[in-house]
Amino acid sequence: MEEKKLSVINKPVRKKDAMSLLCGKPVYVDDITPSDCLIVKILHSPYAHALIEEINTAAAMKVPGIEAIYTYKDVPDNRFTMAGQTYPEASPYDRLILDQRVRFVGDAVAIVAGETEKAVDKALKLIKVKYQVLEPVLDFRKAKDEPILVHPEENWKALCPVGADNQRNLCASGVDEDGDLEGVMEACDIVLENTYHTKADSQAMMETFRTYTTIDTYGRLHVISSTQIVFHVRRILSNALGIPKSMIRVTKPRIGGGFGAKQSCVTEVFPAFVTWKTKKSAKLIYTRKESQTAGSPRHEMEMKVRLGAMKDGTIRAIDLYTLSNTGAYGEHGPTTVGLSGHKSIPLYNGNLEAFRFRYDVVYTNVQAAGAYRGYGATQGIFALESMVNELSDRISMDPAAIREKNMVREGQVAASYYNEQMNACALDRCVARAKEMFRWDEKPLAQDMGNGKIRAKGIAMAMQGSGISGMDVGSATIKLNDDGFYALSIGAADMGTGCDTTLAQIAAECLECSVDNIVVYGADSDSSPYDSGSYASSTTYVTGKAVEKACCELKERMTEIAAEMLGCSCEDLIVGPDAICTADGSKRVSLAAIAEKSMNGNTKAVQVTVTHSSPLSPPPFMAGMVELEVDKETGAVELLDYVAVVDCGTPINSNLVRVQTEGGLVQGIGMALYEDITYSSRGKIAENSLMQYKIPTRQDICKLRVDFESSYEKTGPFGAKSIGEIVINTPAPAIAHAIYNATGVWHRELPITPEKVLMGILSHEN
Repeated sequence: MEEKKLSVINKPVRKKDAMSLLCGKPVYVDDITPSDCLIVKILHSPYAHALIEEINTAAAMKVPGIEAIYTYKDVPDNRFTMAGQTYPEASPYDRLILDQRVRFVGDAVAIVAGETEKAVDKALKLIKVKYQVLEPVLDFRKAKDEPILVHPEENWKALCPVGADNQRNLCASGVDEDGDLEGVMEACDIVLENTYHTKADSQAMMETFRTYTTIDTYGRLHVISSTQIVFHVRRILSNALGIPKSMIRVTKPRIGGGFGAKQSCVTEVFPAFVTWKTKKSAKLIYTRKESQTAGSPRHEMEMKVRLGAMKDGTIRAIDLYTLSNTGAYGEHGPTTVGLSGHKSIPLYNGNLEAFRFRYDVVYTNVQAAGAYRGYGATQGIFALESMVNELSDRISMDPAAIREKNMVREGQVAASYYNEQMNACALDRCVARAKEMFRWDEKPLAQDMGNGKIRAKGIAMAMQGSGISGMDVGSATIKLNDDGFYALSIGAADMGTGCDTTLAQIAAECLECSVDNIVVYGADSDSSPYDSGSYASSTTYVTGKAVEKACCELKERMTEIAAEMLGCSCEDLIVGPDAICTADGSKRVSLAAIAEKSMNGNTKAVQVTVTHSSPLSPPPFMAGMVELEVDKETGAVELLDYVAVVDCGTPINSNLVRVQTEGGLVQGIGMALYEDITYSSRGKIAENSLMQYKIPTRQDICKLRVDFESSYEKTGPFGAKSIGEIVINTPAPAIAHAIYNATGVWHRELPITPEKVLMGILSHEN
């Protein structure tokens, strides 16, 4: 397969939905929702921690057009998790649809359903709630073993042994280590130790959380939602509502962005409950404020890094402790934290003799966290890459050279990455190519421009994964149809990433045809083959391999039918774009004729379903370099140039991997410089709109230059690895490094705002 000249793979194929999106066709949840459905809204808690003593809905129910109002007294007492993860979920079952105890400002207090938005808004204001206000746990550094418990309930449960203990405010706790850490540290010339802090960034996707629900012809609950995880949603709703999974169907239309936010069931359960109770169609659309304050942002983390090295730059030992803030509920808490160590420490596998990775995940009374692109690796890489840059400064060694000396290389086994062997690793070539593009060796670390500004450069490396090894499942069904076109059915969710297109390219490459000859059907829990969902950078690597296998098997089936029709052996036949013919071209039968034959007196199915899972999660790698200027008088940081070189194996779509990279870089830049979440003393989020929560605009983004160094991952489709998450991981440490080079001040907390930069300059000068 490596020798074959590819005709569709690594080509700039246009996305299948490009024209419908460009022309503004009705493709999103609210576009396809009937106008006469019930409007559902949530009454949110004004307190970070409280018990509902009384709740009076009588006046609200008198509002004309109000269909129903539900409180904690009306919902099942079934604990569940909103995390979209493979069963048994690592995330604890700590939620109710509505609870008497509210755990953050924004927690759900009541569900209101009515005929019009105006009626629902009026009813929300008339609900009278008497709260017993409780002391909240707001400082995640003090949450562990704090006497105040976020989850004191007895029916809290953890399905997996992740070190969780709700009586200690612990969502997860653990340790992983290899080698004699303290012995190696003692033998090192230099031991550095520092603490780094990242905030709870919001995904800020364009389409907010939204769900439409209805009862179908057979009395089943049909959920149409902007989600990445149709099959997990079905299980979550079954758990929450206490109804059989067979009574639930989940589908997704086009998704207006997710970035991991929609790997949690943020809105699905509320209109689903309304519809199941009333048997009427309902929809819930979160406002931007609700998405910012009752969504599923990145986990806030504090990482303490201890690094042992020699004077020549050899890194021998790494000790990392991560404290993660899961907020009021435990969605993705036990799993995100693991990536902070397991996908940062292996970057320095080259000379590593010992490592230790410890972590605690704690409950607090703030907005519950969830999945966000990078999924914990982003936080850990910021910490470790910053520490390596600090080491390079300490020993006066070029920061690119120290990486070249210590980086993981192809063929190595990484104990800190689940003992996986790096069979496809072009990280060394990524760094080399980035240096060439950036002209790294020609530029000083910092240069005074003589106009009040300092120009400086910074560097970082990153890795991620390709699906969850031994767990994620991808499936594909491929069918030959009339006229000889193919129908590809998948359970993965295209959320703007273009997976419908990339998976069609894989199918087209296998079937020797045009991408236009592949019709793709998106995720439907009734008709699609099972897929874990679009998360963990799994779609291309895991589901793509299922597509490849299914197409190869379908070719065999079609060849058998063609051999019977042509009176020859299967070995003599070649599958082409519109026909199957003998090698010498003397005999041929069109795909359309084979399709017709398959429908008449045939016993060989021209439909194949293949399910695939991988015991490995081959990492993609990346090198990033930034050039920026710092204004010494204002602290303003202006980005000038960013070079990114990525190893994602074989790129499937050359356009899409580029825009994926550029989009991830922009999000990483936002995390580094602009995006901030702050809480009042009562636990209220200040940044509850895009006026306060600053994400980068086009004017904030510098020249982004992207390139790729391909490796060949033999377990992936046509040698592919993942691309979706790796690309967000280098901007924060690279920018922090460049700002240090410009100012002489290390910033170990994100975002690095102009105020922080200016205060750092002033304190450094004094």
